[in-house]
Amino acid sequence: MPLKGLLSSGSAKSAAKSSKWRFKTVPQTLSDAQKVMMLDQLEQSGLGWFWASDEEGHLTYLSPALAERLEIPLEDLIGKPLPDLFDPATNERSPKPLSLLLNTHKAFSGLAVQSVRRSDGAVLRLAGHPIFEGGKFSGFRGTGADITEDYHREQETERLARYDSLTGLSNRHRMAHIIETTLTAFKAAKRNCAVIMLDLDRFKQVNDTLGHAAGDELLKQVSARLKRAIGRDCEIGRLGGDEFQVLLPDMDDRGELGEIASKIITMLKQPYSLEEGRCVIGCSVGIAIAPHDGVTGAQIVRSADLALYAAKNGGRGQYRFFTADLEFEAIFRRRLSENLGDAVRDEQLALRFEPIVDAETKIVRSLETHICWQHPERGYIDEEEFAQILDGSDQVNEVSLWAINEACRLAANWPESVRIAVNIPLTLLKADNFLDDVAQALQESGLAPSRLDLEVGEDLFFGDSEAADRILGSLFKMGVRLTLDEFGSGYSSLAYLRRAPFDTIKIDQKLIAEIERVDARETGLVKAIVALAGALEMDTIATGIDTPELMAVIGDCGVGCVQGAIYAEPVDKETVETEFIGGAWTLPPGEDRTKRARRRTVFRKIQVIHDDHSYEVTLRNLSKTGALIEGLEDVPKGTQFVVDLGGGQLAVATVIRTNGDIQGLEFETALIEDGAGGLCTRNRVSPYALAAAGAPLAALSAGNYKAMQGGVAAKTGSVPQFGYSRTTTREIA
Repeated sequence: MPLKGLLSSGSAKSAAKSSKWRFKTVPQTLSDAQKVMMLDQLEQSGLGWFWASDEEGHLTYLSPALAERLEIPLEDLIGKPLPDLFDPATNERSPKPLSLLLNTHKAFSGLAVQSVRRSDGAVLRLAGHPIFEGGKFSGFRGTGADITEDYHREQETERLARYDSLTGLSNRHRMAHIIETTLTAFKAAKRNCAVIMLDLDRFKQVNDTLGHAAGDELLKQVSARLKRAIGRDCEIGRLGGDEFQVLLPDMDDRGELGEIASKIITMLKQPYSLEEGRCVIGCSVGIAIAPHDGVTGAQIVRSADLALYAAKNGGRGQYRFFTADLEFEAIFRRRLSENLGDAVRDEQLALRFEPIVDAETKIVRSLETHICWQHPERGYIDEEEFAQILDGSDQVNEVSLWAINEACRLAANWPESVRIAVNIPLTLLKADNFLDDVAQALQESGLAPSRLDLEVGEDLFFGDSEAADRILGSLFKMGVRLTLDEFGSGYSSLAYLRRAPFDTIKIDQKLIAEIERVDARETGLVKAIVALAGALEMDTIATGIDTPELMAVIGDCGVGCVQGAIYAEPVDKETVETEFIGGAWTLPPGEDRTKRARRRTVFRKIQVIHDDHSYEVTLRNLSKTGALIEGLEDVPKGTQFVVDLGGGQLAVATVIRTNGDIQGLEFETALIEDGAGGLCTRNRVSPYALAAAGAPLAALSAGNYKAMQGGVAAKTGSVPQFGYSRTTTREIA
């Protein structure tokens, strides 16, 4: 029945009313020409492309539109092996090679590929279906889709999840993953690696004064300098804020690591030019080495963190290696810092005074104050250790203000020709009531303002220059003398030196220390600074003079005043008052007065090993090249010991002199600076060697290691060749 007659008949109408009946459109068959036209339109639209290969994997067909998308002539593609034309996309996780997929003769889909010729071009998603004719494989037929935008969007999202968007360095999560996987792989291969933690000093000040945009630009420049400073294969990450982390594979030489840390510190403290202004920062560095200081990622990062904390407490701008006693040291310093307020109120603090001497007349012109602490439990804490505790403490303003008042009170009783110098931290200098507090200290003590010399650092000028000018101008009007401290430390500027009312320039001690070298260019710099100060009618002070040779060079440079161990170490108030009884205090340099080496007496009782026996002795002296030990008798010259300094530090040494129960030792390999004023060995006992001898693989403890280099243990039941002196026997008993 015709469709029209069906629709007009009563049966059709009734059927239409019934829910059981539904009309269906009769499908129309497309001709081959129509199919080809439809597929061609689909290819041209970009919604889908087609490809085909023969049984050997050579391309036999490719949509012309796809060839245009790849910017490759179609004739250069047809007949080529398909695997030679496409590679898996770079961010595919464990991609299977296209050749492997084709050789299996099995269907595949969802394979992201890029052109071998244009890796930065289009990204395609391929699917393929094998064709069998008469049971014989004859090739693949497949489709392709352009996923370039989605692919790059996904790639950028993945990059942001692994890298810091500001600096392009690895972020915290990626660094944690890399460190953990590296340690796991290195554990199996018995390899070492070092982790360096860095924290920028004074970065918050840049953000607060110049703005966050300046802070962001500064972080970019820091990351670029870090790469140049390290200059070797490593992974650098920014963990957030101003904290950075570095992973150095196959590094356990603390000498090399110390050199890298020093270079980082030197480069990062150089001036930065930002759109918002000029600024200077610094950095502190903590270093830990796996597996010596930790076996897992969490352990090694925690060790590096503790070393960084110790470096910051040591005065900033320093590096520290991790040692097992750092955790106890950190806790101890934190408790001391918290007790500083009580120390002021309970009168536990005292001042010591370092003379500043006229270079020509040798008359003491001024005394610089240093703070020490008589702790009720810890005992005496000298000025160097106290400065480390005070730095960064919440009580720094309270303690420094106490120092100003105490210095004025004591100096009021000295000859009027002598001044008192007090170092002022930036936080106190910018405190709201600072000017009033200084005026009150002068009024209550009766000290003439011209006899008070306030030493300020260059960091005052990095930020609000108008505020700095206002503070210094007010102090100048008050009649107080001003000294620019640590001038020549690498970022001094004539701009603020010309406009600020300074009376004196104190030349940086590190610069002074360099001029003793032959043909040192620093000598010319010191002479230039002296000439500059003269032109600006300012005095000069050179600090850290501790040898006659250095004093002679400084004299040739024309520096006005000097201070250092060759004249005097800091002395107490009683000594000062005694010296001033006769009026002027003349202090000529002494040949026998040289700067005392500051030693950290971490090791007092140590072990020395000879043959297969270990002896406990007393370490009396330690230098880079040797040591002085006490406790053994009848030890001939030429005897060789392995000196166990603790913490896995073994140093081979030879007895070069002996006197009773005291022996002088010369190390086979010199010790190195540990970044904290002490000495350490370049290398330590390998935990891998200890594990090979039967011990579990773990970080080194702080105790002694009665083991020769190479893992040969000293036998506790062996027969000793040397006897203990009676004094040592009583001490050990």
